[in-house]
Order: sequence, then structure tokens, then C-alpha cells
Amino acid sequence: MMFRGALLVLQALQLAGALDLPAGSCAFEEDTCAFDSELAFQPWILNEEGHYIYIDTSFAKQEEKAVLLSSDLQAEEWSCLRLIYQITTSADSRADPSRLNLYVRFEEKSFDHLLWSTKEASESWLIASLDLQNNPKKFKILIEGVLGQGNKASIAVFEIKMTTGYCIECDFEENHLCGFVNHWNPNVNWFIGGGNVRNSPPILPQDHTFKSELGHYMYVNSIYVQHFQEVAQLISPRTIAPMSGCLSFYYQLQRGNEQVFSLYTRDGTGVYEEIWKMSHPGSSAWNLAEVEFSAPYPMELIFEVAFNGPKGGYVALDDISFSPVHCQNQTGSYLMANTKFTSQPGYIGRLYGPSLPGNLQYCLRFYYAIYGFLKMSDTLAVYLFEENHVVQEKIWSVLESPRGVWLQAEITFKKPMPAKVVFMSLCKSFWDCGLVALDDITIQLGSCSSPEGLPAPPGECTFEQDECAFTQERRNRSSWHRKRGETPTSYTGPKGDHTTGVGYYMYIEASNMVYGQKARLLSMPLRGAAGKHCLTFFHHMYGTGTGLLSIYLRRKGDRGESLLWKRRGEQSISWLRVLLEYSCDRQHQIIFEATRGISIRSDIAIDDVKFQAGPCADMEDSAQQSSGDAEDLNEIEY
Repeated sequence: MMFRGALLVLQALQLAGALDLPAGSCAFEEDTCAFDSELAFQPWILNEEGHYIYIDTSFAKQEEKAVLLSSDLQAEEWSCLRLIYQITTSADSRADPSRLNLYVRFEEKSFDHLLWSTKEASESWLIASLDLQNNPKKFKILIEGVLGQGNKASIAVFEIKMTTGYCIECDFEENHLCGFVNHWNPNVNWFIGGGNVRNSPPILPQDHTFKSELGHYMYVNSIYVQHFQEVAQLISPRTIAPMSGCLSFYYQLQRGNEQVFSLYTRDGTGVYEEIWKMSHPGSSAWNLAEVEFSAPYPMELIFEVAFNGPKGGYVALDDISFSPVHCQNQTGSYLMANTKFTSQPGYIGRLYGPSLPGNLQYCLRFYYAIYGFLKMSDTLAVYLFEENHVVQEKIWSVLESPRGVWLQAEITFKKPMPAKVVFMSLCKSFWDCGLVALDDITIQLGSCSSPEGLPAPPGECTFEQDECAFTQERRNRSSWHRKRGETPTSYTGPKGDHTTGVGYYMYIEASNMVYGQKARLLSMPLRGAAGKHCLTFFHHMYGTGTGLLSIYLRRKGDRGESLLWKRRGEQSISWLRVLLEYSCDRQHQIIFEATRGISIRSDIAIDDVKFQAGPCADMEDSAQQSSGDAEDLNEIEY
């Protein structure tokens, strides 16, 4: 066993109270708690002496996987999931390393949501901190290990722990320090203070959390400084979910005139932004600092201390916390619509922006918060209103959102005619009406671009970034192509995508194909489940020679495929929506097959594909589809 030599490190890392861990947690001392290995894959093995589970090449082969599945969990409050793990490898496995993945599974979803993935090999144990947004729906956690190349590949999990709160919060009382790490500097570093730590000078008599000498805090001392403004950095776990609110922490200083204490954010590209700086040393006791913190995309917090010399004293830090509301030392205003006490059923609130010139690309950014609605879908939507044509087009809407949390939205759009941005909120009934708030609305020329964007929800693909999880049976000129703008052949194909009008879609270029030639686009494997599945997508079939678009179901273990739906010939110059219900109780794939028609005016396109477990919410379009073509198949059970 490759991890036997690390048991002393494991025991040092073992958390206090591990035998009484909350739901969704396990220390793997005697068993795997409420986690079970899925029988379709290799099992996770519990070490004979306890402490961890593992998969390695002593019983599994390259690319074989082990999947551990939790019991049903709930996170009605924001929660943090911490995973202590280790991946070991050999020199010949760099080309195809082992992978450790963590998924969240909602029963009504066809896809498991990939929350985190790593290939990082290490000789020591590492920690991952993953934010779980508050959600009333039940879910399961999947821990998936996939062995890579090499005869000494192994993956181990020491502990998984789910607790209420944000991952960037920490009182530094647990051995893993909430995943905060020190950026090593030969002379100046952050250390753990308090708690009768051996070989640690008594910097402070008491921490802030427990106000006792047994409590812990972090500190940095200047006594070993050798160069002007040597820097010590304490780095938080990286956020993975959008969040905005008030970050607070306590600090204490000695000889404050010879050090600089600052707080920065750092995004995935390494760009720093200072969000707080100590302006005065404050009292000799613990001082409270509050700062507005916004993370619309993944970023880290960095507490940085720079000393001017060896007599700069010390800086101590404790009790970092976060709240999704504005800081008490900050005042401001926002717009709100749809209060439960003033709105009537069917009430619609509209907020119109200024008139924008046509044929230009814009980036709309804003913050929104929603509270009190039973169903989040369409509680807030954004439309473009073309003044000359009195036409409204929806360009964004809320599908799901944590309640009472400020989130940022970014939308890139372009219209040929002058238009206004319209925010619209709907109070559906007295029993399903709540609060919708807007703040910090900006419109700028150009496209929106974040340093590190968040991935699209699992099971949804707009093709804006890439082809998502779709694959092709072959890739050449006659396969599916990702495209923006109009297709090169006149009188066939769309003028733009369906999502924004200026984004991407998938299509076949008929001029590259011969009559009857097929192009096939395959989804990633979907989970089977009892009951209905719903597939929604938009298709564009315009051109006198348009051929055939078919949807097939391929079930795991079956040789053949089942036809679910098809459409033949020219349909419309516009994008048309399809809602397709089907049943499948085992793992399967959906295949989009486009067949070239009789002429080069035979381009076929698809966009905005969404897979969802459960029946389609609105089958009106499906009913219209089935009446349009006797060959179409609207709902088939297998």
C-alpha cells in the first residue's frame, strides 16, 4: 500500500470530533459512514488501519474509476465542503495522470454537476474547499477517482467534511486552517499562534475567538526580516460560486508604523486588486475590519503584510467571516420590485433603460437578489425593446438562484436597430410573490469578458465557449461546425445564433457534403432514471434543399439506437423550439443527426440545448410539432 508511510501525517491532520461529523462528512476511521461505492465501478477500499479510503493499481487498471456516493443531503444554508486527499504517481504517468473529481447530483437533473476536479500529484495531503450554494432541494455528493497511466498510480481520500458557512471563513481552530495556506518566504511567513504551540513565541496572550490562551490565530513577525518590505501572504481557498457581501476579520498590531497590512483579491489570471488597507493601527486590542467583497467569478483573498525592517513588530489575524449583505459601515441604495404586501397577482414591474444606438455590441452588467418566491424561474428577466418595431426579445432570465444573495449577471448583446434594455419582474400570484432587487447597472460598448468565467450549468449548452460535453463520431469538413454570424451559402442557414444573435451555434455546411451524407453530434452520458426526461433545443432549417434532422437515443449496453424525433425539409427562416419527452431508466446518450439534402441550400443548425430529468414543463410546442409532420415522433417510451 502506497500510503502506509503517511499514517503519522494522517493522525496529525485528523480533526477533533471526527467521530461526530455532520451529514455529508466522513473521517473514514472505521467505515465509510453513509457513503457507498457504486457497484458499476471499482470499489473504494478502506485502509486496514482506518484513516482513509483509496484506489490504486494493485487491483485496478488505467482509466478504471471508483465512485463513492453519499446519502441524500440538504444545504438550505450556504455550506462549505472540504476534501483532504492525495494523488501519487510515477514518472511515466505525466502524459495521462490520475484524476479526482467531485460531483453534486440532483435527482431532477440528467447530468451530475462537476463541482471540482484535480490532477495534481503530491507527496503530502492536500485540501480542497468547495462552496455549496444554499438550495432546498436534496442532493448527493459523488467522489470519483480515475486512475491514470503508470504502474504506481493511486488516489486516496482522508476526510470529507460538510459544514454550514462560507469556505473563506475561518477561526483557525482546526488543524487544516480552513484551507488557508502561507506563500512561503525564506524570512517572513504566517504562523499559527496560541494554543500552547511548541516552539512558538507567546505573541499574544489570547486569541479573539475564545479569548483564551488555548485559542488559535495567525500571525506574522518581523524579527527575521532582512530586506526592505519583505512580504508575507496568507491565501484563502478560491471561491467557486458567485458571492457578494461584507467580509469582516479581526486584527491586532504591534509597532504599527513600520508595517503595511493589506487585503487583496486575485483572480485566475493572477491579477491583484487591493480592497482594504490598514490606515491606522487602532487599539492594542483586537480591531474589527469590514470591507465590501464581490466575487462574480473564482478568486482568492490574500492577506499581505510588508515590513520595513526587523523592528516592525507583528500582525495577528483571527475570525474571518462573510455575510451576503452590505457592511454596516457602508450605506447605499438599490431598486426593489414585487413586495408581497403591495403587489397584486399578475403584477409586472418594468424598468426601462436609455435608448441605445443600433448595430453596436454592448455589455450589460448588474447585480440582483431575489427572496420569497416559491419558484425562481422567470422572476426576473431582461428584454431588448426595439422602439421602431415595438418588439421585445428576451436575452436573459433567472432559472435558479440562491435566495437573498447578491449575484452578478453579465450579458453581451447586439441589435441592428436602436433598442432599450428592459428589466421585467413578475408577481405570479399572492402566494408566489417576493422581493426582486437590482443594483449597480452598467452598460458598456464591447463584449463582456471575465478573467475566469464560471462553467455553464451541467446539461445546458449555448455553444458560446465551446462544444460543451458534446463529441463527434468524426471530425472533418462534413461534420458539425461551431459558427457565429451567418453561414457562407446564401438563402440557407441562420443569420445569427439563437442565444444572443451575436453568439455561436452548431451547424452543418451543406456545400462540404454530398446528398444523403450524415453528421452526428453525441451528448455526454446522461443518467437513467424512472419517469420522464425532457430535452429542449432550438433548430434552424431554412433552404429549398434542406434535408433531415433526427434525434436518436443510444442506451448503454444496446447495440442499436432508437429514433425519438425527426424533421424533414425547410421549416422556417427563424429559430424554432423543440420540447421532447422520452423515458429511459439506464445510462444513455442523445444523438443529433443532420442529413444533407438535395442541394447546397441545405444547412441545418441547432442551439441552446438543455437536458433535464422530469417531464417538460410546457408541451404546447411539442403538440404543435407532432401535428406538423406525420413522421415526427413526439414522445416514445423505452
